[in-house]
Amino acid sequence: MCEECEALTRRDLLKATALAALPIAVPAWMPRLAFAPQGVAPRGDVLVCIFQRGGMDGLNVVVPHGESAYYTARPRLAIAAPKSSDNTTAIDLDGFFGLHPALHPLKDMWEAQQLAIVHAAGSPDPSHSHFDAMDFMERGTSGEKQIPTGWLGRHLQITAGQNNSPFRAVGFGTMLQTSLRGPVPATALQSIAKFHLQGRQDVIAQFQKSLEAMYGGSDNLAVEGHTTFDAVDMLTKLNPASYQPASGVKYPDGGFGLALMQVAQLIKAEVGLEVACVDIGGWDMHANEGSTDGELAKLLTEYGEGLAAFHTDLIDHMNNVTVVTMSEFGRRVQENASGGTDHGHGNVMFVMGGGAGIWCKFRASGAAASCLTMSRPATSPVMLAC
Repeated sequence: MCEECEALTRRDLLKATALAALPIAVPAWMPRLAFAPQGVAPRGDVLVCIFQRGGMDGLNVVVPHGESAYYTARPRLAIAAPKSSDNTTAIDLDGFFGLHPALHPLKDMWEAQQLAIVHAAGSPDPSHSHFDAMDFMERGTSGEKQIPTGWLGRHLQITAGQNNSPFRAVGFGTMLQTSLRGPVPATALQSIAKFHLQGRQDVIAQFQKSLEAMYGGSDNLAVEGHTTFDAVDMLTKLNPASYQPASGVKYPDGGFGLALMQVAQLIKAEVGLEVACVDIGGWDMHANEGSTDGELAKLLTEYGEGLAAFHTDLIDHMNNVTVVTMSEFGRRVQENASGGTDHGHGNVMFVMGGGAGIWCKFRASGAAASCLTMSRPATSPVMLAC
Protein backbone atom coordinates (compact mmCIF):
# COMPACT_ATOMS: atom_id res chain seq x y z
CA MET A 1 0.00 0.00 0.00
CA CYS A 2 1.34 3.47 -0.86
CA GLU A 3 2.22 6.01 1.85
CA GLU A 4 -0.52 8.39 0.66
CA CYS A 5 -3.12 5.63 1.00
CA GLU A 6 -1.91 4.78 4.51
CA ALA A 7 -2.17 8.46 5.45
CA LEU A 8 -5.94 8.37 4.87
CA THR A 9 -7.17 7.58 8.34
CA ARG A 10 -10.52 6.13 9.34
CA ARG A 11 -11.41 9.55 10.77
CA ASP A 12 -10.68 11.23 7.41
CA LEU A 13 -12.85 8.70 5.62
CA LEU A 14 -15.74 9.21 8.03
CA LYS A 15 -15.53 12.99 7.65
CA ALA A 16 -15.49 12.75 3.87
CA THR A 17 -18.47 10.38 3.96
CA ALA A 18 -20.35 12.71 6.29
CA LEU A 19 -19.74 15.64 3.99
CA ALA A 20 -21.03 13.69 1.00
CA ALA A 21 -24.18 12.85 2.94
CA LEU A 22 -24.74 16.41 4.13
CA PRO A 23 -27.15 17.50 1.34
CA ILE A 24 -29.46 14.61 2.26
CA ALA A 25 -29.81 15.75 5.87
CA VAL A 26 -30.33 19.44 5.19
CA PRO A 27 -32.63 21.52 2.94
CA ALA A 28 -32.28 21.10 -0.83
CA TRP A 29 -30.88 24.60 -1.18
CA MET A 30 -27.86 23.86 1.03
CA PRO A 31 -24.74 24.71 -1.05
CA ARG A 32 -22.22 22.25 -2.39
CA LEU A 33 -18.88 24.01 -2.25
CA ALA A 34 -15.55 23.60 -3.98
CA PHE A 35 -12.64 25.98 -3.80
CA ALA A 36 -9.40 26.92 -5.51
CA PRO A 37 -6.08 26.45 -3.67
CA GLN A 38 -4.34 29.18 -1.70
CA GLY A 39 -2.48 31.83 -3.66
CA VAL A 40 -2.02 35.55 -3.99
CA ALA A 41 -4.46 38.36 -4.75
CA PRO A 42 -6.87 38.20 -7.75
CA ARG A 43 -5.74 39.73 -11.02
CA GLY A 44 -8.89 41.72 -11.75
CA ASP A 45 -9.80 40.56 -15.29
CA VAL A 46 -12.98 38.52 -15.75
CA LEU A 47 -14.05 36.15 -18.51
CA VAL A 48 -17.77 35.38 -18.83
CA CYS A 49 -18.56 32.41 -21.08
CA ILE A 50 -22.18 32.07 -22.24
CA PHE A 51 -23.17 28.75 -23.83
CA GLN A 52 -26.27 28.78 -26.04
CA ARG A 53 -27.24 25.14 -25.72
CA GLY A 54 -29.19 23.47 -28.50
CA GLY A 55 -27.47 24.72 -31.65
CA MET A 56 -28.30 28.37 -32.41
CA ASP A 57 -29.31 29.32 -35.95
CA GLY A 58 -26.50 31.78 -36.56
CA LEU A 59 -27.73 32.64 -40.06
CA ASN A 60 -30.89 34.23 -38.65
CA VAL A 61 -29.03 35.86 -35.76
CA VAL A 62 -26.37 37.61 -37.84
CA VAL A 63 -28.16 37.83 -41.18
CA PRO A 64 -26.21 37.74 -44.49
CA HIS A 65 -28.73 40.06 -46.14
CA GLY A 66 -26.25 40.81 -48.92
CA GLU A 67 -26.31 37.17 -50.10
CA SER A 68 -29.15 36.22 -52.46
CA ALA A 69 -28.65 32.48 -51.83
CA TYR A 70 -29.75 33.05 -48.23
CA TYR A 71 -33.20 34.19 -49.38
CA THR A 72 -33.47 31.38 -51.93
CA ALA A 73 -32.77 28.76 -49.25
CA ARG A 74 -35.16 30.29 -46.70
CA PRO A 75 -38.34 31.54 -48.40
CA ARG A 76 -40.29 31.55 -45.09
CA LEU A 77 -37.61 32.00 -42.41
CA ALA A 78 -35.28 34.59 -43.92
CA ILE A 79 -35.02 37.99 -42.23
CA ALA A 80 -35.77 40.78 -44.69
CA ALA A 81 -32.98 43.10 -45.77
CA PRO A 82 -32.67 46.32 -43.73
CA LYS A 83 -35.05 49.21 -44.24
CA SER A 84 -34.39 52.39 -42.29
CA SER A 85 -38.02 52.93 -41.32
CA ASP A 86 -38.92 49.30 -40.56
CA ASN A 87 -38.08 47.67 -37.22
CA THR A 88 -39.06 44.21 -38.50
CA THR A 89 -36.10 43.93 -40.86
CA ALA A 90 -32.44 43.14 -40.24
CA ILE A 91 -30.40 45.82 -38.44
CA ASP A 92 -27.60 46.66 -40.84
CA LEU A 93 -24.03 46.38 -39.59
CA ASP A 94 -21.76 46.79 -42.60
CA GLY A 95 -23.89 46.66 -45.76
CA PHE A 96 -23.71 42.87 -45.96
CA PHE A 97 -24.46 41.52 -42.47
CA GLY A 98 -27.20 42.59 -40.10
CA LEU A 99 -28.58 41.63 -36.70
CA HIS A 100 -31.95 39.97 -36.17
CA PRO A 101 -34.38 42.79 -35.22
CA ALA A 102 -34.85 41.27 -31.75
CA LEU A 103 -31.20 42.14 -31.06
CA HIS A 104 -31.65 45.90 -31.40
CA PRO A 105 -30.35 46.42 -27.82
CA LEU A 106 -26.91 45.33 -29.10
CA LYS A 107 -26.59 47.88 -31.90
CA ASP A 108 -25.21 50.62 -29.64
CA MET A 109 -22.50 48.25 -28.41
CA TRP A 110 -21.56 47.50 -32.02
CA GLU A 111 -21.28 51.18 -32.81
CA ALA A 112 -19.14 51.74 -29.71
CA GLN A 113 -16.80 48.88 -30.70
CA GLN A 114 -17.76 46.95 -27.58
CA LEU A 115 -19.19 44.07 -29.61
CA ALA A 116 -17.40 41.88 -32.15
CA ILE A 117 -18.83 39.09 -34.29
CA VAL A 118 -16.83 35.98 -35.20
CA HIS A 119 -18.11 34.07 -38.24
CA ALA A 120 -17.50 30.45 -39.26
CA ALA A 121 -16.67 29.51 -35.67
CA GLY A 122 -17.03 26.19 -33.88
CA SER A 123 -15.50 22.77 -33.50
CA PRO A 124 -14.03 21.17 -36.63
CA ASP A 125 -15.58 17.85 -35.58
CA PRO A 126 -18.53 17.10 -37.93
CA SER A 127 -20.78 15.58 -35.25
CA HIS A 128 -24.46 16.58 -35.29
CA SER A 129 -25.00 15.11 -31.82
CA HIS A 130 -25.77 17.80 -29.25
CA PHE A 131 -24.06 15.81 -26.49
CA ASP A 132 -20.86 15.15 -28.41
CA ALA A 133 -20.62 18.61 -29.94
CA MET A 134 -21.07 20.36 -26.59
CA ASP A 135 -18.56 17.99 -25.02
CA PHE A 136 -15.92 18.73 -27.64
CA MET A 137 -16.52 22.49 -27.44
CA GLU A 138 -16.26 22.55 -23.66
CA ARG A 139 -13.22 20.30 -23.49
CA GLY A 140 -11.57 22.35 -26.21
CA THR A 141 -10.90 19.19 -28.18
CA SER A 142 -12.15 17.87 -31.51
CA GLY A 143 -13.29 14.26 -31.57
CA GLU A 144 -11.22 13.56 -28.45
CA LYS A 145 -12.77 12.49 -25.14
CA GLN A 146 -9.69 11.14 -23.40
CA ILE A 147 -8.78 14.56 -22.01
CA PRO A 148 -10.85 14.85 -18.81
CA THR A 149 -10.47 18.60 -18.27
CA GLY A 150 -12.28 21.55 -19.83
CA TRP A 151 -10.58 24.43 -21.61
CA LEU A 152 -11.32 26.83 -18.77
CA GLY A 153 -10.27 24.24 -16.20
CA ARG A 154 -6.84 24.02 -17.84
CA HIS A 155 -6.54 27.80 -17.82
CA LEU A 156 -7.34 27.85 -14.12
CA GLN A 157 -4.75 25.15 -13.49
CA ILE A 158 -1.99 27.11 -15.23
CA THR A 159 -2.75 30.25 -13.20
CA ALA A 160 -3.65 28.40 -9.98
CA GLY A 161 -1.25 30.35 -7.78
CA GLN A 162 -2.60 33.77 -8.67
CA ASN A 163 -5.96 33.82 -6.90
CA ASN A 164 -7.10 32.34 -3.59
CA SER A 165 -10.72 33.52 -3.69
CA PRO A 166 -13.42 30.88 -3.09
CA PHE A 167 -15.31 32.60 -5.93
CA ARG A 168 -12.48 32.49 -8.45
CA ALA A 169 -14.48 30.33 -10.88
CA VAL A 170 -18.26 30.06 -10.78
CA GLY A 171 -20.69 28.14 -12.97
CA PHE A 172 -24.35 29.18 -12.77
CA GLY A 173 -26.73 26.26 -13.18
CA THR A 174 -27.72 22.95 -11.66
CA MET A 175 -24.44 21.30 -12.71
CA LEU A 176 -20.90 22.56 -13.13
CA GLN A 177 -20.13 23.18 -16.79
CA THR A 178 -17.69 20.75 -18.43
CA SER A 179 -15.49 23.66 -19.50
CA LEU A 180 -14.69 24.36 -15.81
CA ARG A 181 -13.70 20.81 -14.91
CA GLY A 182 -10.12 20.28 -13.88
CA PRO A 183 -7.75 19.91 -10.94
CA VAL A 184 -8.67 23.38 -9.65
CA PRO A 185 -12.26 23.07 -8.34
CA ALA A 186 -14.91 25.61 -9.26
CA THR A 187 -18.20 26.47 -7.58
CA ALA A 188 -21.61 25.58 -9.06
CA LEU A 189 -24.38 27.98 -8.05
CA GLN A 190 -28.05 28.27 -8.85
CA SER A 191 -28.25 31.56 -7.01
CA ILE A 192 -26.10 33.58 -4.63
CA ALA A 193 -28.97 33.78 -2.16
CA LYS A 194 -29.25 29.99 -1.99
CA PHE A 195 -25.49 29.68 -1.64
CA HIS A 196 -25.79 32.06 1.28
CA LEU A 197 -28.40 29.75 2.89
CA GLN A 198 -31.14 32.30 2.12
CA GLY A 199 -29.48 34.72 4.55
CA ARG A 200 -31.00 32.84 7.49
CA GLN A 201 -28.62 33.34 10.41
CA ASP A 202 -30.05 30.43 12.41
CA VAL A 203 -29.45 28.01 9.54
CA ILE A 204 -25.99 29.44 8.86
CA ALA A 205 -25.05 28.94 12.50
CA GLN A 206 -26.32 25.35 12.44
CA PHE A 207 -24.47 24.68 9.20
CA GLN A 208 -21.20 26.03 10.63
CA LYS A 209 -21.61 24.05 13.84
CA SER A 210 -22.07 20.83 11.86
CA LEU A 211 -19.03 21.54 9.71
CA GLU A 212 -16.90 22.42 12.73
CA ALA A 213 -17.72 19.03 14.23
CA MET A 214 -16.62 17.27 11.05
CA TYR A 215 -13.63 19.45 10.31
CA GLY A 216 -11.83 19.61 13.65
CA GLY A 217 -8.07 19.40 13.35
CA SER A 218 -5.53 20.79 10.93
CA ASP A 219 -5.54 18.33 8.02
CA ASN A 220 -6.55 19.10 4.43
CA LEU A 221 -10.23 18.44 5.06
CA ALA A 222 -10.18 20.85 7.99
CA VAL A 223 -8.62 23.55 5.79
CA GLU A 224 -11.39 23.07 3.23
CA GLY A 225 -14.01 23.37 5.96
CA HIS A 226 -12.58 26.68 7.17
CA THR A 227 -12.55 27.93 3.58
CA THR A 228 -16.28 27.21 3.51
CA PHE A 229 -16.71 29.48 6.53
CA ASP A 230 -14.73 32.19 4.74
CA ALA A 231 -17.06 31.96 1.74
CA VAL A 232 -20.20 32.28 3.85
CA ASP A 233 -18.66 35.18 5.78
CA MET A 234 -17.76 36.88 2.50
CA LEU A 235 -21.35 36.63 1.28
CA THR A 236 -22.66 37.89 4.61
CA LYS A 237 -20.70 41.10 4.07
CA LEU A 238 -21.80 41.19 0.43
CA ASN A 239 -25.50 40.93 1.42
CA PRO A 240 -26.65 39.45 -1.91
CA ALA A 241 -30.34 40.14 -1.33
CA SER A 242 -29.70 43.90 -1.32
CA TYR A 243 -28.09 44.17 -4.77
CA GLN A 244 -29.45 46.91 -7.02
CA PRO A 245 -28.29 47.16 -10.66
CA ALA A 246 -27.21 50.50 -12.06
CA SER A 247 -29.89 53.12 -12.53
CA GLY A 248 -32.28 52.25 -15.35
CA VAL A 249 -30.97 48.70 -15.79
CA LYS A 250 -33.53 45.88 -15.84
CA TYR A 251 -32.43 42.33 -16.46
CA PRO A 252 -34.92 40.06 -18.26
CA ASP A 253 -36.98 37.70 -16.13
CA GLY A 254 -35.83 34.09 -15.97
CA GLY A 255 -32.70 32.14 -15.19
CA PHE A 256 -30.49 33.80 -17.82
CA GLY A 257 -31.14 37.34 -16.60
CA LEU A 258 -30.74 36.28 -12.96
CA ALA A 259 -27.41 34.58 -13.67
CA LEU A 260 -26.02 37.63 -15.49
CA MET A 261 -27.17 39.94 -12.71
CA GLN A 262 -25.40 37.79 -10.13
CA VAL A 263 -22.20 37.71 -12.20
CA ALA A 264 -22.36 41.52 -12.29
CA GLN A 265 -22.82 41.58 -8.51
CA LEU A 266 -19.76 39.39 -7.93
CA ILE A 267 -17.66 41.53 -10.28
CA LYS A 268 -18.66 44.77 -8.56
CA ALA A 269 -18.06 43.26 -5.12
CA GLU A 270 -14.45 42.45 -6.11
CA VAL A 271 -14.51 39.02 -4.48
CA GLY A 272 -11.87 37.65 -6.87
CA LEU A 273 -14.12 36.36 -9.65
CA GLU A 274 -12.01 35.38 -12.63
CA VAL A 275 -14.21 33.08 -14.73
CA ALA A 276 -18.00 32.72 -14.83
CA CYS A 277 -20.06 30.36 -16.97
CA VAL A 278 -23.72 30.97 -17.80
CA ASP A 279 -26.06 28.78 -19.86
CA ILE A 280 -29.10 29.70 -21.92
CA GLY A 281 -30.92 26.79 -23.55
CA GLY A 282 -33.74 26.30 -26.03
CA TRP A 283 -31.93 26.88 -29.35
CA ASP A 284 -32.77 23.50 -30.97
CA MET A 285 -35.52 24.70 -33.32
CA HIS A 286 -36.48 22.04 -35.83
CA ALA A 287 -39.99 23.52 -35.98
CA ASN A 288 -41.73 26.85 -35.34
CA GLU A 289 -38.48 28.79 -35.47
CA GLY A 290 -40.12 31.76 -37.13
CA SER A 291 -38.60 34.79 -38.76
CA THR A 292 -39.17 38.11 -36.99
CA ASP A 293 -41.58 36.36 -34.66
CA GLY A 294 -41.70 32.80 -33.37
CA GLU A 295 -39.50 30.86 -30.97
CA LEU A 296 -36.16 32.25 -32.14
CA ALA A 297 -37.30 35.86 -31.83
CA LYS A 298 -38.55 35.24 -28.28
CA LEU A 299 -35.28 33.69 -27.21
CA LEU A 300 -33.20 36.39 -28.92
CA THR A 301 -35.19 39.05 -27.08
CA GLU A 302 -34.20 37.51 -23.74
CA TYR A 303 -30.62 37.02 -24.92
CA GLY A 304 -30.20 40.55 -26.30
CA GLU A 305 -31.84 42.26 -23.34
CA GLY A 306 -29.68 40.23 -20.96
CA LEU A 307 -26.41 41.15 -22.67
CA ALA A 308 -27.40 44.81 -22.94
CA ALA A 309 -28.39 44.98 -19.26
CA PHE A 310 -25.13 43.31 -18.21
CA HIS A 311 -23.08 45.72 -20.32
CA THR A 312 -24.85 48.82 -18.99
CA ASP A 313 -24.75 47.57 -15.39
CA LEU A 314 -20.97 47.08 -15.65
CA ILE A 315 -20.17 50.01 -17.92
CA ASP A 316 -17.39 51.20 -15.58
CA HIS A 317 -15.86 47.70 -15.45
CA MET A 318 -16.15 46.51 -19.05
CA ASN A 319 -12.54 47.27 -19.95
CA ASN A 320 -11.64 44.39 -17.63
CA VAL A 321 -14.53 42.11 -18.61
CA THR A 322 -14.76 39.94 -21.72
CA VAL A 323 -17.98 38.10 -22.60
CA VAL A 324 -17.84 35.25 -25.13
CA THR A 325 -20.97 33.50 -26.42
CA MET A 326 -20.97 30.16 -28.24
CA SER A 327 -23.20 27.28 -29.33
CA GLU A 328 -22.27 23.68 -30.07
CA PHE A 329 -23.06 23.98 -33.81
CA GLY A 330 -25.18 25.99 -36.23
CA ARG A 331 -28.10 25.07 -38.47
CA ARG A 332 -28.34 24.14 -42.14
CA VAL A 333 -28.81 26.88 -44.69
CA GLN A 334 -31.95 25.28 -46.13
CA GLU A 335 -35.09 25.60 -44.02
CA ASN A 336 -37.05 22.39 -43.43
CA ALA A 337 -40.72 21.54 -44.04
CA SER A 338 -41.63 22.09 -40.37
CA GLY A 339 -40.81 25.77 -40.31
CA GLY A 340 -37.43 25.25 -38.68
CA THR A 341 -33.83 24.35 -39.42
CA ASP A 342 -31.88 21.13 -38.88
CA HIS A 343 -28.45 20.57 -37.38
CA GLY A 344 -25.60 22.12 -39.33
CA HIS A 345 -21.99 22.84 -38.50
CA GLY A 346 -20.24 26.21 -38.17
CA ASN A 347 -21.83 29.12 -36.36
CA VAL A 348 -21.36 32.67 -35.13
CA MET A 349 -19.87 33.79 -31.80
CA PHE A 350 -20.17 37.15 -30.06
CA VAL A 351 -17.38 38.84 -28.10
CA MET A 352 -18.41 41.73 -25.85
CA GLY A 353 -16.31 44.04 -23.71
CA GLY A 354 -13.25 46.22 -23.87
CA GLY A 355 -11.26 43.59 -25.74
CA ALA A 356 -13.79 43.51 -28.56
CA GLY A 357 -12.34 46.64 -30.14
CA ILE A 358 -10.12 44.38 -32.23
CA TRP A 359 -12.63 43.63 -34.93
CA CYS A 360 -13.50 40.01 -35.40
CA LYS A 361 -15.81 40.58 -38.35
CA PHE A 362 -14.81 38.13 -41.07
CA ARG A 363 -15.69 38.27 -44.74
CA ALA A 364 -13.04 37.65 -47.37
CA SER A 365 -12.89 40.29 -50.08
CA GLY A 366 -15.03 39.24 -53.04
CA ALA A 367 -16.21 36.09 -51.26
CA ALA A 368 -19.66 37.11 -50.09
CA ALA A 369 -21.01 33.56 -50.29
CA SER A 370 -18.57 32.47 -47.57
CA CYS A 371 -21.18 33.44 -44.99
CA LEU A 372 -23.25 30.41 -45.88
CA THR A 373 -20.37 27.98 -45.31
CA MET A 374 -20.35 25.17 -42.83
CA SER A 375 -24.06 25.29 -41.98
CA ARG A 376 -24.54 22.81 -44.82
CA PRO A 377 -24.42 19.07 -44.09
CA ALA A 378 -21.01 17.50 -44.68
CA THR A 379 -22.15 15.98 -47.97
CA SER A 380 -23.36 19.30 -49.40
CA PRO A 381 -21.47 21.52 -51.83
CA VAL A 382 -18.76 23.64 -50.28
CA MET A 383 -20.26 26.71 -48.65
CA LEU A 384 -18.88 28.27 -45.47
CA ALA A 385 -21.28 29.07 -42.62
CA CYS A 386 -21.70 32.13 -40.44
